[in-house]
Amino acid sequence: MNPTVDIIFKYFPNLTATQKSQFEKLAEVYPFWNDQINVISRKDIESLYLKHVLHSLAIAKFVHDFAPGTRVLDVGTGGGFPGIPLAILFPEVKFHLVDSIGKKIKVVRGVADAIGLTNVEADHIRAEQLDYTYDFVVSRAVTRLADFTPWIRNKFEKKDKNGIPNGILYLKGGDLKEEIKEARLKAELHPISSYFEEDFFDTKYVVYIPM
Repeated sequence: MNPTVDIIFKYFPNLTATQKSQFEKLAEVYPFWNDQINVISRKDIESLYLKHVLHSLAIAKFVHDFAPGTRVLDVGTGGGFPGIPLAILFPEVKFHLVDSIGKKIKVVRGVADAIGLTNVEADHIRAEQLDYTYDFVVSRAVTRLADFTPWIRNKFEKKDKNGIPNGILYLKGGDLKEEIKEARLKAELHPISSYFEEDFFDTKYVVYIPM
């Protein structure tokens, strides 16, 4: 049995009625868009809430909360992960979702409109072409960290407004020691299995890199 939206409610019991409704609607909206533009594998769409939505929300378990007005950039967002689940959870935070593939951004906009998200902006652009600055950059394993960090190194606000310094929040799995060493970064590895009990998360981490 693939988990339903209840797995989100289990780990995030204090959602508003609006947030619950938005999370519930993802079960209709993603299959609709995925049939038109394939952004999630057919097999994975059945595990939407576990492998995509809950995985994205591991970032929320690490940060606990973002200050209102925080700006977050989601690089290589694909179908909107981790940006869309985080935008539902943090309605007072501004999320900018970007991808170099235009049809993926079409899906992101379609999903955001369908569930009534007003704090999401989505653009077909490469991260290195952006002229804006952000408090945090989030991403889900788009490439090796040594390749990723040059794209966004100069995209951070100088002033911190949250409980942790501005930086990268990266979702990645496996043995990351070599990758972190190669990137020459001071990174913290936070095992997602300390937040969620499902086996899927056993080798997955929130990688936090203060910038």
